[in-house]
Amino acid sequence: MSLKFIDLFAGVGGIRFAFESLGCTCVFSSEIDPYAAKTYMTNFGEDPINDITKTPSSQLPNFDLLLAGFPCQAFSIAGKRMGFQDTRGTLFFEVARILRDKKPQAFLLENVKGLKNHDKGHTLKTILSVLRSKELGYFVPDPQILNSKDFDVPQNRERIIIVGFRNKEYMEKFSYPTPIPCNKRLIDVLEPEVDIKYYLSQKYMDCLERHRNRHVSKGNGFGYEILDPQGISNAIVCGGMGRERNLVRGKDILLETDENELRNNQMIRKLTPRECANLQGFPSSFIIPVTDTRAYKQFGNTVTIPLIMAVATEILRAMGQE
Repeated sequence: MSLKFIDLFAGVGGIRFAFESLGCTCVFSSEIDPYAAKTYMTNFGEDPINDITKTPSSQLPNFDLLLAGFPCQAFSIAGKRMGFQDTRGTLFFEVARILRDKKPQAFLLENVKGLKNHDKGHTLKTILSVLRSKELGYFVPDPQILNSKDFDVPQNRERIIIVGFRNKEYMEKFSYPTPIPCNKRLIDVLEPEVDIKYYLSQKYMDCLERHRNRHVSKGNGFGYEILDPQGISNAIVCGGMGRERNLVRGKDILLETDENELRNNQMIRKLTPRECANLQGFPSSFIIPVTDTRAYKQFGNTVTIPLIMAVATEILRAMGQE
């Protein structure tokens, strides 16, 4: 039997891709970012544009699994009992509402590692209290932080995973996936030919060097990083200076742009959107229909597919769906 799932805060569909690869069927998706929705529509043939905060549970189809990479928000819980109502006004409240009303067999929630200590640990404590409450009725093993590099992906990316079951027997059979050796290296996901636009200008490289030197002089370790192609990448991020933590040394190519601006003489470049997709486990057939800027954001926000597949496999095994 093919289990049915709903894909909330869907992004570009990384969680969906993982579960569909294991034979499950998506019956509803929700995403409010129109550019992420464009990528989702292009690859899955389904428009996920839907504001889940305005969607009554009664309008949702029946499903077996709720999947969500929900945004992390602090909850106002001072002096309160950390119950269902304490999450009102947050996006987790929508997840809890649907779990309460639709009672699917199981759920998977994914979030940044920082959720564990968010708001001094109160946020996660509230989430678990609600999920395990009589009002929702789920059996929830302690969450676990998993790293992409432990699932044969050359990326150091930690994420917290929360799963739960309505059947206690399922929970007792469930175990988080065992890490496996990473046999892939960064060089395995790099494109053989890269447009010159991804190479940094010498002016920008000089700026990065000055920026790092300022931090070093203050005793800080922040700065750009040129990756070893035989190693792994740092976590893919949405944007900002974090992207300069994943620079690579490219080929010896023509060092001029159409504007005659000299590229850097060390052949340093940033990763391309396709390489970021590769580092998240997306297949080469996955279409990127948006600008580079939006693509970087989308792949920085999405999940690492092999990691989610490993967790999904254990969920299905516990439910007798191997």
